[in-house]
Order: sequence, then structure tokens, then C-alpha cells
Amino acid sequence: MKVILRENVPHVGRIGDVVKVADGFGMNYLLPRNLAMLANERNLGQFKHNQAVAAKRLERARADSVAVADKLKGFKLTLTKHAGEEGKLFGSVTTRELADLMGDHGFVFDRRDLTIVEPIKELGEFEVVAKLAGDVSAKFAVIVQAAEV
Repeated sequence: MKVILRENVPHVGRIGDVVKVADGFGMNYLLPRNLAMLANERNLGQFKHNQAVAAKRLERARADSVAVADKLKGFKLTLTKHAGEEGKLFGSVTTRELADLMGDHGFVFDRRDLTIVEPIKELGEFEVVAKLAGDVSAKFAVIVQAAEV
């Protein structure tokens, strides 16, 4: 039996592969779990069409990510926090806090998309990496200033 894999299946193949499997394995395992579909002309055409649509969508998302990365190049985010006399912060700056502040500047990030290179626990300038769609990432600076009491 020939099937088109919808998911990566260990020891069988990767997504999109057309593989020949035993009839029982295909009928009793792959097809009921929606891991594969029969490899007939209609399904092959539909699968290729879906792949083309997904590729266009990915390319559009990548182009948008590159545009956002260009905007972030040289961007500096300034925030004020309460700090002690030695410049140590009371607490630390979190990715959630940075994502909220970036929203005020027109950038939409999830906290999981931001990576703080080193923990921000004192005053100064720090580097943050924003992971955008695909393999695109951008770096920007965060300047932490002391809040006046």
C-alpha cells in the first residue's frame, strides 16, 4: 500500500514522503491516526497544492519578518526601574515586561519570542534577541535607567 505521510513517523519517513508500507500497518495504524493518507492521484494533487500554499504563506511571513528586523536594527528601548545605590535593581527585567513595552512602540511580540542575552538585574544597556518567523531574528538594545524617587 502506498501512502503520503502527514506527520513524521519514526522508521517510516518524513512529512510529504510517499512510502510503501504493509497493508495492515497502513490500515490499522497510519490511516486511523491521521498520520498518512492513501497515495492516489487526487490526494497527491491536493497535497502538492497544500504544500504550495504553505510555501507562499511562509515566504510572505519571512518577508514580513525581515521588514520588522530592519525596523528593530538600531532600536533602543528605554525603561525606568527602581534601583539601589549601587545600581542593582529591585527585581529584574522580564521578557513579559519587555514584550508589553515593545507593544507600546508598535511591535507585537510574545514573551517567548524574546531572549535576554544576560539577566537584567542592574542599570545599564543590555542586548535582547527577538525571534521572528522562520530563521529570522533581530537584536535590539534595552537601556535600564534608575527611577527618580
